[in-house]
Amino acid sequence: MYKALLQLFDDVQANRASARSVMDEVFRLLILERAKREQCIENLLHDLKRTVDRLPLAAENIVNLIGQHLACKNSSRLPVLIVAAAYKVASEKLGERILHLHSHNAADKQTGAAGDVEITLVGDNDVVTAYEMKMKAVTIDDINIALEKISVHKGTIRDYIFVTTDKIDLEVREYAAERYDDTGGIEIAVLNCLEFLRHFLHLFHRLRTAFLDAYQELVLNEPESAVSHTLKEAFLSLRKAAEGAE
Repeated sequence: MYKALLQLFDDVQANRASARSVMDEVFRLLILERAKREQCIENLLHDLKRTVDRLPLAAENIVNLIGQHLACKNSSRLPVLIVAAAYKVASEKLGERILHLHSHNAADKQTGAAGDVEITLVGDNDVVTAYEMKMKAVTIDDINIALEKISVHKGTIRDYIFVTTDKIDLEVREYAAERYDDTGGIEIAVLNCLEFLRHFLHLFHRLRTAFLDAYQELVLNEPESAVSHTLKEAFLSLRKAAEGAE
């Protein structure tokens, strides 16, 4: 493919091919590919609609489904969407809401964000809880960086929560807990992503299907630079299999 592309560039440079024709063909192929992907998603959504009368998935089945999705390649954005979906469906009951979600490739230093997901009280705009997602083990250095972020947020943050898909070192968990007195009552915690989800689904058991729908919506609405088409298709296929769609 790379050799063919270089040959194409060479042909354009040597006037053996029209740059305009090449550009038109590239756009034509991109539009066809986009239509193909959209049709694939529509077909999977249609299959899922046929399962609406089936028994809703149990909380543990939803945890397993999300776990399978997290195990897919290039899934680093998914923990953010898991937490976002949880707050989206439980916002009214919690009296809290997501302030906004930053772009997946925007550094906190650029945006001034306290974390990947920022939570505020309903009717307010001050960040009271910040979540930072890690696809690797959380370190003591990560906690120290979080303390720096907390210090520049006007003292409004009372909870800073790391959510990781990796193992949690006991020393790190203890170090986080010990910062409570040092910070004058700010909680810093390190949680496992799936355990966070499991607890949420049992605490808000009647919202478990709403959570799954919200997560699906967030996944499908993410740009492909954050959640690839393959990852979107994988979730719909996994959900279809979990719900027993024919």
